[in-house]
Amino acid sequence: MPLTLYNSLTRRESPFEPLEPGKVRMYCCGVTVYDYCHVGHARAYIVWDMVRRYLMWRGYDVRYVQNFTDIDDKILNRARETNSTMEAVAERFIDEYFADMDKLNILRADEYPRATHTIDGIKRLIHELENKGYAYASGGDVYYNVRQFADYGKLSGRKLEEMQAGASGRLETEEIESQKKQDSSDFALWKSAKPGEPAWDSSWGKGRPGWHIECSAMVRDCLGETIDIHCGGSDLTFPHHENEIAQSEAATGKSLANYWMHNAFVTVNGKKMSKSLHNFITIRDLLEGNWSGDLESNPPAAQRGHGGTAPTQGGSKNEGSEKSKAVEPMAVRLFVLMAQYRSQIDFTEEAIASARNGWHTLKEGLLFGSQHGSKLGWDVEKIDKLTGEDNTLVQQFQAAMDNDFNTPGALTVLFELAKELGKEGNVLVHQGKTETSPELLQKKWVTLVSLAGVLGLEVQPESDSNDAVDGLSDGEIEEMIQQRKDARKARNFAEGDRIRNELKDRGITLIDQKDGTTIWHRS
Repeated sequence: MPLTLYNSLTRRESPFEPLEPGKVRMYCCGVTVYDYCHVGHARAYIVWDMVRRYLMWRGYDVRYVQNFTDIDDKILNRARETNSTMEAVAERFIDEYFADMDKLNILRADEYPRATHTIDGIKRLIHELENKGYAYASGGDVYYNVRQFADYGKLSGRKLEEMQAGASGRLETEEIESQKKQDSSDFALWKSAKPGEPAWDSSWGKGRPGWHIECSAMVRDCLGETIDIHCGGSDLTFPHHENEIAQSEAATGKSLANYWMHNAFVTVNGKKMSKSLHNFITIRDLLEGNWSGDLESNPPAAQRGHGGTAPTQGGSKNEGSEKSKAVEPMAVRLFVLMAQYRSQIDFTEEAIASARNGWHTLKEGLLFGSQHGSKLGWDVEKIDKLTGEDNTLVQQFQAAMDNDFNTPGALTVLFELAKELGKEGNVLVHQGKTETSPELLQKKWVTLVSLAGVLGLEVQPESDSNDAVDGLSDGEIEEMIQQRKDARKARNFAEGDRIRNELKDRGITLIDQKDGTTIWHRS
């Protein structure tokens, strides 16, 4: 069965055929480094890490490039706010980016080009566009002449006459004088220098690049004129990716990318999670437990000490009884993968609790080998090198992933394995032996570990010490929840409360839903 994926450019699914057999050139739009990353960023980079890992598992030699935008109005504003420099702000938040992504088990890119390191390539590309009649200089700026590119709008599906002015997209206040442009839809390739801001010499005068031209130049410098996959968030489709296509294809006469892939948003109460709406949670706040379920009440990152400013005295109002529990990195990763990448996901406490529960089920299965392998006579000295997968389950997993990276379908295979291993683990703990053959259990465990690794779901080193063998398993928790439900149905509320309190004492928090179901998570 061939791998098929949805191409945003053609608006349909099609078999994946790389430019060069066995090799994939993949470019992902990276972050503008002026603040900590939030959960929306986590979704994007977990998704593209998953795609990259799966392509590698399928046997492709993948070259993955992801840029940093390290010159931008937002970075300059942050530097002014903190009495710092553009370079210092960028370096700080590049380091913070890696700290967050490493925790989420996101593989490092093969190359991380930066806009400020690509100035020569950017200027060279602008000159080519100018020489071919696609760009014009005006008052120290250089603009792209949108009406010269006949295919403008082919990615986003927008018609030129419907597009609004200000497609340059990155200025917080529109300061470009309209009379400099030949058309209101034209966008800046080069911006003339402003007093006190970083600038580079050019034939148009001192200035700095526009946002869109950076990625066009970095793609060409790092991967060539045409690549296999260009990916990013769906909010980048227009104007950023549309403008990339216009720039690159006008200059080279070739397609920029054969496949365009976009992940959907993370929403909060139906609204896109974003810094401008202050309805976001940084990755580290989620991992450390410094967040409230009422996202509208979470203060901006800068007010929590996240923007280089000092935190407010006494901490944020999310501390104390309102402070939610820290979320394990793999639970965050699972939260993202429980939805297909093109589907929006709504961030709620219930959704995070479900991801927590799911991860503990998977973790229990992943730890089966280290916890029970010696009892089963496995070669525990070489446990990481055990082989022998269940080919039927591998094929089921691959069939789901080949269908445009259907991670929910792939996770179904993992959960079935993990639940079976969890039950066998309970039998081993309470009875000391099992009727299932050690060889079959080894095959199931090896399959689970292998396939979970394809999705980047791996037991962290500290997990072994956090999960005592004689602790409550997922199955035992579910059984106690059912006993509580039966007690409440019989109006034996005292017994129901006793079970709830016992679970609480053992680190299990119950959340009763309006539909009568109960979800739970471990402290």
